[in-house]
Amino acid sequence: MAESAAARVRRRLNHPVIDADGHWLELMPVFLEFLAEVAGPGMVDDFVARLKTRHGHSWFAATPEERIRKRIARPGWWTYTTKHIEDRAASMLPKLFHERLDHWGIDFALVYPTMGLDLLRVEEEPLRRALVRAYNVMVAEMFRPFSDRVAPAGLCALNTPSEAIEEAEHAVRALNLKVLCMNCTVPRPIPADLCADTDPARRRIYIDCLAMDSAFDYEPVWAKMTELRVAVTNHIGSMGWPDRTSPSNFVSIHLGHFAQANHAFARGLFMGGVLQRHPKLNFGLLEGGAGWACNLLSDLRSHWRTRNAQAVEANCLPMNLDRAKLRSIMEAATQGDRRFAGKLDDILARNLEAQRPFTSPEELTERHLGADDFSRVRIATEDEISTIFTRNIYIGCEADDPMTPVAFDPRHRFGVKPVLGSDISHFDVTDAAKVLEEAWEMVEHNLITEANFAEFTFGNAVALHGGMNPDFFKDTTIESSAAAELKNTQ
Repeated sequence: MAESAAARVRRRLNHPVIDADGHWLELMPVFLEFLAEVAGPGMVDDFVARLKTRHGHSWFAATPEERIRKRIARPGWWTYTTKHIEDRAASMLPKLFHERLDHWGIDFALVYPTMGLDLLRVEEEPLRRALVRAYNVMVAEMFRPFSDRVAPAGLCALNTPSEAIEEAEHAVRALNLKVLCMNCTVPRPIPADLCADTDPARRRIYIDCLAMDSAFDYEPVWAKMTELRVAVTNHIGSMGWPDRTSPSNFVSIHLGHFAQANHAFARGLFMGGVLQRHPKLNFGLLEGGAGWACNLLSDLRSHWRTRNAQAVEANCLPMNLDRAKLRSIMEAATQGDRRFAGKLDDILARNLEAQRPFTSPEELTERHLGADDFSRVRIATEDEISTIFTRNIYIGCEADDPMTPVAFDPRHRFGVKPVLGSDISHFDVTDAAKVLEEAWEMVEHNLITEANFAEFTFGNAVALHGGMNPDFFKDTTIESSAAAELKNTQ
């Protein structure tokens, strides 16, 4: 077989390449066998019955009018590559995946779910827990012979803290899994809609980002992940959220959905103070690209600049408004204007804010006195925001993401840490051997340096997982390189 473009790029590098977010295509008949062994044939029947009503079946059964009236989202279609049959076979069989790595220019791969992502979305807790447990048993067994170059991601549903802790304990301690794929945002019904006379199908939902204003206290979960030395990696996306229900266009639903979920979780982590309370816990927010992270960091800085408690009190406190001077200006400007005749007293007394009419400055001041949206975060300067945000958050970026160079650009002071995620086996990777070549083009076009490329394809992934667990790369083909990288960065 001729040397691939990826292999040629890999040959010129002086460091290994880690794929921090590839995928495999699980085979349902194999999974059902594991599910039967773990949870019994009755659970298999329940799961199969559920499958027959999901995955777009309702969309196909509905008329175009019903799809619009019920907002039935257009399901994805033809989402797995068929162009290179060797890649497709490797995506389904761990043995072939392992053998194909050199052709793809990859030294070590973290392999995330495909079908498994849907299991995290199962609403019924007993079924979800059985599915997650069976999935983890499956990947632990099927990938165990290939641990020198592959680390499979197990599942860990974060729907409740007790569920998350129990499954994480089992996955790490009993199955020796080192990577866990989690749903770090959970759609939940609004509590007011949980009354008995509300049709479950008509209940409104909100998105619980777990780190702030959650239905549960997730502090024990973050502490447990730190104890287990496993990074929190979010890979659930926002498919199914209220703004992603186009009945006619899958691409419109898919665009930016990982970025949206990562943005929600990350802002909760920061504003909820989780990043400060758990400085040893790393977070990998995958497949959304670098753009959302750069945008969020910029927004955090600008919002703190204008909305920290001292700034708001100094610049926006309603009672600080010089109403005498304002009256003088307004009287001069509206003299002779009948629309303002006789209204200034009322405006100045209780209608100075368009969005809060009929409320005096005294009332407005009293309502929110002492409020501080940044109270959960202990920061004194704007630069501390960047330090906190970039210390333990790693951003999954695909090889062709044009925003990755922006993350590395020192002129912007972003400092976010991208990791290469190939997305191998999914529709956007028609030739897995071109992934590394596409990433290398950023160096060829002088968008990033070779040192940046080493961070992107190796160093940041080592820090994400090896920084949590120094033994993460033990007994792998890149053990010595990873150990040296960790030593150099500590």
